[in-house]
Amino acid sequence: MSKKNVAPALPARKPRADAERNRGRILEVAKKVFTRDGAAASLDDIARQAGIGPGTLYRHFPTRDDLIGAVYRNEVEKLAEAAQRFAATLTPIEALRSWMLLFIDHVSAKKLILPAMDSVKGGAVSLLEGSRSVIHTAFTASVQRAIASGDLRADTEPEDFVRALIGVFYMTSQPGWEASARRLVEILIAGSRAAAVGSRAGVVNRRRAVGNL
Repeated sequence: MSKKNVAPALPARKPRADAERNRGRILEVAKKVFTRDGAAASLDDIARQAGIGPGTLYRHFPTRDDLIGAVYRNEVEKLAEAAQRFAATLTPIEALRSWMLLFIDHVSAKKLILPAMDSVKGGAVSLLEGSRSVIHTAFTASVQRAIASGDLRADTEPEDFVRALIGVFYMTSQPGWEASARRLVEILIAGSRAAAVGSRAGVVNRRRAVGNL
């Protein structure tokens, strides 16, 4: 076939702004309804509360599993975006602390929609596995920035932070797990602070003590 007869490829269309707004509204409403009603939540009720017709909902999410999966992935994406936002607006150590605390909120929210997540094909594990790399990347990048800045010791292992905080997934059945997890964040950060930070503080305190003699 001659090249002159080949039609040029059309550029991919970007989603229309109103379609993106509809999708975002559906996901926010669906999260609330699945939290309240679990897997038995009415998709028609979700559409009504989102202010759209059922047809619009099904165009975005053809099946219940599609919608449940999208709700969870949307929460994971917001978590990853927050890591970038914190990195741009906070000091590395405060960005790390803020993200870890937000991660605890994420785990708490996930627990609320877990009954719905368990109903999808492959169960909640399939959704968790699919998002693991996104969370891991955001987490380790936050730790590495704090190391590079000198806020954390150079020998700090990002994976130690990951393993410690991922452990909160196994604590959620215990009363008071969120308060415990938040204390764990402070323990991890305090225990990994660069020695120079503590040394400088010690020097300042000694000078103050001498000045008071």
